[in-house]
Amino acid sequence: MKRWLRKFENAMAAAAFAEAGEFETARESLKEERTILLALRGREADRNAFRYALNTCKRIGAGMEILYVSEIAAGLLKEFRSQLKKEGIECGIIQKSGSLEQEIRNYTDAKGDILFVVIEVSEGVNIHNKKADKIIANTWGKLKCPLVVVSEGNSAFAT
Repeated sequence: MKRWLRKFENAMAAAAFAEAGEFETARESLKEERTILLALRGREADRNAFRYALNTCKRIGAGMEILYVSEIAAGLLKEFRSQLKKEGIECGIIQKSGSLEQEIRNYTDAKGDILFVVIEVSEGVNIHNKKADKIIANTWGKLKCPLVVVSEGNSAFAT
């Protein structure tokens, strides 16, 4: 219901701008909010997941939210934020405590505009086999949006 009300409010605002002759502003206010959630584990492999999420944001015109629970090096977050700013991609950074998987579920349950979650897979896991499929399905089965798992070799697996 909240999502529908927000869309209705945006449509009414766009109509007001259009009546005033502000057509570009009206068009911008009608753009659907699109957000990709990047979940960081605090490993070097997070760079692969970031590159995947960044390229996807650029292609589809989405913003990015970065969620992490570990002690991520401040320099890494600063680097990511700088690259996003350079590309003109809106970014939010969310630090939580506890289980990364649970925090991702909580966040995607609360926000309706998350298109999908990007996360790097644990080292040593081959994402292209049935065992990995089962582990991912058991861990992420109740997630309310698609999950993209990025491996060290930059390959991706979507659930």
